[in-house]
Amino acid sequence: MTFRQHAASNTTSARAGLTPIAAAVGMMIAAAVYATPAMAQQATPPADADAPSAIVTVSGVRAALEQSLKQKRNADSVVEVVTAEDIGKMPDKNVADAIQRLPGVNIQSSAGGEGGFGENDRVSLRGTSPSLQQTLFNGHAISTGDWFVLNQFGGNVGRSSSFSLLPSELVSSIVVHKSQTADLVEGGVSGAIDVITRRPLEFKKALTLEASVQAVYNDLAKKTEPQFSGLFNWKNDTNTAGVLVQAFSEKTTVRRDGQEVLGYVTVGKNSAAAKANPALAGMYVPTFIGASLFEQKKKREGGAFDVEFKPSKELTLDLNGFYSKLDAPHQNTNWLAAPGNSFNRDNRVPLSVVTKGNTITGASFATNSGEVDNIYRPDAGGEAYYVDFNFRYRATSDLTFSGKAGMTHGEGWDHGDVYYQNNVSGGMTYQLNGLSPASVSYPGGVTTSPGSTAWAGGGESQSIDKEHYAQLDGELRISQGVFDSVKFGVRATDHKRSAEHPLESKLGPLGATNPGPAWSGQQYPSDFASNLGGGLSSAYFRYDGAALGAWGAVPGNRVIDFVARHNWQDEFKVNEKTTALYGMANLAGDSWSGNVGLRGVRTKQTSIVNLSGGTNPIKGSAFGDYTPTTFERTYNDVLPSANVKFDVNQDLVVRGAVARAISRPDYSALGGSVSLNDDALSASGGNVKLDPVRSNNAEVSAEWYFAPKSSLSAGLFYMDLVSVVAQGGSVGTFFNNKQGKMTEYQITSPYTTSGKNKGVELSYQQPLFSSFGVLANYTYADGKLADGTELLNSSKSTYNVTGFYEDAKFSARLAYNYRSSYKAGVDRGAAQHVKGAGNLAGSLNYKINEQLTITFDALNLTNTTIKMYAETPDQPRAFYSNGRTFYLGLRAKL
Repeated sequence: MTFRQHAASNTTSARAGLTPIAAAVGMMIAAAVYATPAMAQQATPPADADAPSAIVTVSGVRAALEQSLKQKRNADSVVEVVTAEDIGKMPDKNVADAIQRLPGVNIQSSAGGEGGFGENDRVSLRGTSPSLQQTLFNGHAISTGDWFVLNQFGGNVGRSSSFSLLPSELVSSIVVHKSQTADLVEGGVSGAIDVITRRPLEFKKALTLEASVQAVYNDLAKKTEPQFSGLFNWKNDTNTAGVLVQAFSEKTTVRRDGQEVLGYVTVGKNSAAAKANPALAGMYVPTFIGASLFEQKKKREGGAFDVEFKPSKELTLDLNGFYSKLDAPHQNTNWLAAPGNSFNRDNRVPLSVVTKGNTITGASFATNSGEVDNIYRPDAGGEAYYVDFNFRYRATSDLTFSGKAGMTHGEGWDHGDVYYQNNVSGGMTYQLNGLSPASVSYPGGVTTSPGSTAWAGGGESQSIDKEHYAQLDGELRISQGVFDSVKFGVRATDHKRSAEHPLESKLGPLGATNPGPAWSGQQYPSDFASNLGGGLSSAYFRYDGAALGAWGAVPGNRVIDFVARHNWQDEFKVNEKTTALYGMANLAGDSWSGNVGLRGVRTKQTSIVNLSGGTNPIKGSAFGDYTPTTFERTYNDVLPSANVKFDVNQDLVVRGAVARAISRPDYSALGGSVSLNDDALSASGGNVKLDPVRSNNAEVSAEWYFAPKSSLSAGLFYMDLVSVVAQGGSVGTFFNNKQGKMTEYQITSPYTTSGKNKGVELSYQQPLFSSFGVLANYTYADGKLADGTELLNSSKSTYNVTGFYEDAKFSARLAYNYRSSYKAGVDRGAAQHVKGAGNLAGSLNYKINEQLTITFDALNLTNTTIKMYAETPDQPRAFYSNGRTFYLGLRAKL
């Protein structure tokens, strides 16, 4: 079954909406041209058209700071850059770590479904969603592979890249594009992050060998693991051929202590509790309150290669590739009190209740409706790789061509997982305490040994993300009047994303009567939750993961049937084919420079969604009959952009930029499938008719170079989000496989609306005294949807302060990062806000000689607890502690 929608009319509407921007572009360029003769007498030297992008560096090397300021001054567009030297001297373990201290950059430790961890995984720009920025590797896309199951299907399959697959050792530099240019790949309304890898002919020596070895220790997991990386680079004496090979292997032991409130539901008006006390009807109550112990062994391995060849001065050929695999097996034990089930499913009348506003913050029950979730995922992981061929050819002294073609592939998987539930004895009492952990007890119950079997499940899932791309660019130097050169190009991509859930098992015919998993007295760690506060109990039993796996493999304990237990509801396929062409003029005059351009993009989108029923459905699944249904849509966008820079005098630079930009919706949003959670009675769905995110952007900034190697800058940005994707809630009725009956679910699904995002960026850097220095920045962002509600991921305030000391032998740095509260999304039918918090990291480096350096890095020195809440702090969602992490290493270079 196929539905077609060709939205060619979008081209017309886009053009109509561009009138103010087009006028602004014309005014800016006209002003620059008009200003040329008037400012000629006091002009600073014109910027070199080939000058590198601006750098806001976090290096303590004074020469590097000075060079960065020179490059920042000469750049035409608004960018930030971190170099390989900067990364090496900060406690940066992946690409997200490396850029989190730049103004306007926000990081988070999850994609949404898995809660908060210690490693930064997602990056967003200027208070917007991570999916609204474009992540590139050397100017092309890189596919992603998420290791956590809830990011492989359901409502959290986004476009943002998992930075946990991208170790910082591979990086030459990272360019953060904040303003649009016509030659920049479309897809990021908030900007683009371009990771630039090293190339063989850029090295100074004919032979370069680098290696590092580290021991990493986490004080919560209390484990030490090894990490290695190495680099080999060779080039010939004539600098016409070179080969680079890099490799890395990193192990980490993870332990996360947490308390999770898995959603909120309203008390049903027909429930026994509401009949006994009508005032309780419609009030919110926690679905589950869990004492969650997460344990994981992570191993990240991979490498990169680059072969570069210059057969002549005019031609450069390059073939490069990258591969990263993350093995992430884990076990999650969660002791779940179940107030929602007590009120609604089991119709229990509470012995007492405590209310605040529209929330039942406390209650006591004589009989328990809770459970213990034991989840063992022995084969969870993800991988990403790409192969890229690129060239640069100087056809004449004025005409240059460049191009690239390649493919990228990402995959996340969860194979062979086992899910086993125990019943919980005794009564249950809970009391929410705002943004301190809730108090939970089980009067008369036993928590230190397993209860009877309640349910079992597990299964298989995977998500595949891949793209083929090709592009050709040209640049013609004109040097006529204000026109310095003209750039032009074409690009085409074919992107495919799928979510697969081929098996969701359930309790088998023998599972309830056979003995449960083998247990030999294992308990939660005695210091469980000691960092969370609130005096939470650690007196809970747990299973060994291997015992859960062995129980799940016994025939009859679970139903393992890839036909009957194929959960087609969670699955979708999205195919996007894009074509783009652009033209851009680089402009220059006395005391000013800039660019103006136009990019046209055509997107052909095909979504395949499994819909219930149909005239000739696929049968045999316990989740119902279904029909794969195809939806097609095509839309066009015209994207103008302009950037201009004025050298007011030798100490002051003023910049301006305007553009129209697009981002395409998350894949799960386009997938249209409905994913059900039979315990939390929540669901997530998609919308195949979503419009892309379209935004009219404008910004202006000023930079004051008030002293040598010092700067003070301020900028204003504005995003008119003509269309943006938001999340809404509704109620739907579906068959509950666990309860065996039709049940109401709270459904979260995306819809298109509009909004605005505006803010201020401030940045300061200055060397102090003989060997000290400071870097600081602050970003204010105010993001709102059309109805006045929050824009996802919009933090009002973000700031970073870095202090450093460096001499010929020794360097030390402390970096503090703070991000205020923001809405991360909707999970299990309830909003998920992350409370504002700060984090302190540090690094020490001692240079033994020119070849050897001892390194020491420390992350999360503040041992910050991640706190989440629903609509208000009176409705807590989660508290997580990941501990501090320390790295001691030796770096060698020949």
